Amino acid sequence: MLSIRKAAMADIDLLVKLRLDYLSIDFKFTPEEEIQLVNQLREYFPKHLDSERNDFIAGIAEIDGIVAGTAYMMIDERPANPKGFMTGKTALILNVLTYTEYRRKGIATKILEMLIDEAKKANVAYIELSASVMGKPVYEKLGFEEKTNSHYTNMKLKLI
Repeated sequence: MLSIRKAAMADIDLLVKLRLDYLSIDFKFTPEEEIQLVNQLREYFPKHLDSERNDFIAGIAEIDGIVAGTAYMMIDERPANPKGFMTGKTALILNVLTYTEYRRKGIATKILEMLIDEAKKANVAYIELSASVMGKPVYEKLGFEEKTNSHYTNMKLKLI
């Protein structure tokens, strides 16, 4: 039986494990880097999972008590913009992970639907994500669209 739930404070160790599992798909990290990741995540999750802040929500899918997948959503608030985020709130979905043996069963879709509902309750103007080739059809079915016609170029400055 599939159940989708929001992560709670009791899930901190699970959230750390799920993040490491997700990252290990694309990255090889040293034991030292893993220690740094674990330490940062153990600080991050308790601060942001706090219901008063309401700026981080993790969905967890379980089948008969076994974790099958997850997705995280960070909510950010900034000064409003009339052409995109009038509420001042935007969200970013990341760490969408369905373990191999549970794929193609609609699990990611159900987790994402829960996160979208939570974003609506929080008055989020839009949700962004980076789609993998495998995930793109799932996101498109949920209504996500590729960013087009922007006269801005996404850039970043790496500090560390």
